[in-house]
Amino acid sequence: MIFRVFLLLLMAGPLWAVEPGEILDDPVLESRARDISKGLRCLICRNESIDESDAGLARDLRLLVRERIVDGDSDEEVVAFVVERYGEYVLLNPRRNGINLALWAAPPILLLAGLAAAGVFVVRRRRSAWPDALTAPERARLAELMDE
Repeated sequence: MIFRVFLLLLMAGPLWAVEPGEILDDPVLESRARDISKGLRCLICRNESIDESDAGLARDLRLLVRERIVDGDSDEEVVAFVVERYGEYVLLNPRRNGINLALWAAPPILLLAGLAAAGVFVVRRRRSAWPDALTAPERARLAELMDE
């Protein structure tokens, strides 16, 4: 029984990242803050959201998000403020515009280019593997070799 409780507490670890002192009194505003926090990356922990991270910087970002929400900013304004301050790396889901568009499009384009190059290689290889009909001197030499 104690072991199960211990396992449940370990699994609930990310829930403890948001400290009780950070939680807003208004449940609607707190829900907005949680939704925004889930989309922002902890700059120390890399692939964790600031909502899941125990790092000090993540705590500061959570407080900043809540402060901006209390000040009346919309969700988009809060995210824009954080991105302006820390760069697009702070977004767990990068935007699909500008240079990011090239990064999103590169894998399928490179895959198609690789398949095309492989197709060209195979076609050329087949053509070189089967030579055209033998010339007259080659046929004569072949007949001579076959008679021996």
